[in-house]
Amino acid sequence: MKPTWRKSSYSDGGGTNCLEVADNCLGAVPVRDSKLPHSPILVFGATCWESFLVGVKDDNSAHISG
Repeated sequence: MKPTWRKSSYSDGGGTNCLEVADNCLGAVPVRDSKLPHSPILVFGATCWESFLVGVKDDNSAHISG
């Protein structure tokens, strides 16, 4: 199955920090730089990616509430 890419909600929209992920790959999460869509893709296990997201959200919550 070909990945369906979406831009991360954490990308700044200014053209400098643009990350895209594909959600439709069972057990894996492909990640790429949206500015360079033909560059190599990083693939993370779904469990590792979920742990990463939890960490990012927890870190942002600490900065917002602090």
